[in-house]
Amino acid sequence: MGERVLMQGNEACALGAIKGGCRFYAGYPITPSSEIAETMARELPKVGGVFIQMEDEISSAAAIIGASLAGVKSMTATSGPGFSLMQEALGYAVMTETPCVFVNVMRGGPSTGLPTQPAQGDIMQARWGTHGDHEIIALCPWSVGETYKLIIKAFNYAEKYRTPVIFLMDEVLGHMRETFDMPDERDIRVIPRLTESELEEEEVYTPFSEQDTAEPTPTPLIEMGKARFHVSGLVHDESGFPQASFEVSDKLIRRLSNKIRIHADEIAMYEEFMTDDAEILVVAYGSVARSAIRAIKIARQDKIKVGLFRPITIWPVAANRLKRLLSRVEGVLFAEMNLGQYAKEILALSKRNLKVKFVTKVGGRLISPEEILDGISSLQVEIAEF
Repeated sequence: MGERVLMQGNEACALGAIKGGCRFYAGYPITPSSEIAETMARELPKVGGVFIQMEDEISSAAAIIGASLAGVKSMTATSGPGFSLMQEALGYAVMTETPCVFVNVMRGGPSTGLPTQPAQGDIMQARWGTHGDHEIIALCPWSVGETYKLIIKAFNYAEKYRTPVIFLMDEVLGHMRETFDMPDERDIRVIPRLTESELEEEEVYTPFSEQDTAEPTPTPLIEMGKARFHVSGLVHDESGFPQASFEVSDKLIRRLSNKIRIHADEIAMYEEFMTDDAEILVVAYGSVARSAIRAIKIARQDKIKVGLFRPITIWPVAANRLKRLLSRVEGVLFAEMNLGQYAKEILALSKRNLKVKFVTKVGGRLISPEEILDGISSLQVEIAEF
């Protein structure tokens, strides 16, 4: 264990990103993510990094893609309205396989919504916000300490799978202050950017080749020399140059999807609490999962067999594990600060006639343990009467 620190969630996000190798940040201030930009502006220059405040979120997203293609790990942070503006650039990063990290500290919406209040309304936007068939990796921490460690993981995923990674927080976590033990340096694994000097002298670098699906290849620094390659948002062949034939288009889109899809089990992270004998499963993520833990502890005191499944990787879904859990519980309770966005995805994994309960909030307040406990008790009654 390292030093014990007191830190805000947004600050932990920024400092963890720097530890993960981020050396370029472009962003535009927006509540409730602004402290990430403030921390980056103060800390990045100390490690030789660059902070730039852009004129808007569209240019911010474009800037981090350009910086990454020039060989520097990069990140931006925003909230709902800004994340909406970034979607076209996000799709470009998917198509060009550019590793970078998009942080979204969620707030109430749609539109300007509730700028200073928490929400989890961007779950499906993270999955399908940009157009076209594609896969995405999206992570969601529930504590300040996990934020610090998980943002490093986000950068590692971006490098390994050569893809933009979305980091979903919410206003509660962004502004919360907690103590946690900094991870030991020996326990921190950072995937470095491949440099041109590491390529074999005779190697012809084709970053968009078929073998990337089985074992994704890190993106090298683009320097004058053998590692130069063409980048285009158009459908392209393995050299990167536009090629719009049916065969090339079909092959590319399937490869972009499969390089994440076939690795879903090793990408997906989750945590379980008291699920071994659970008859009721609570699904909650982010700050809401903290309320769920408290509710489950109280319910267990009343002899209710209930457990928690907390997805850490929101996308891709930990489908195989969830299928096993759903095959043996009698009911599922979904607690989300939206109208049940993630619930629809999870329920599609089960063909059983499960009893389902929703505890949802969209008014800008965190779901309380008492509200989740009431939902658990109500669901238990329905199961007993069924």
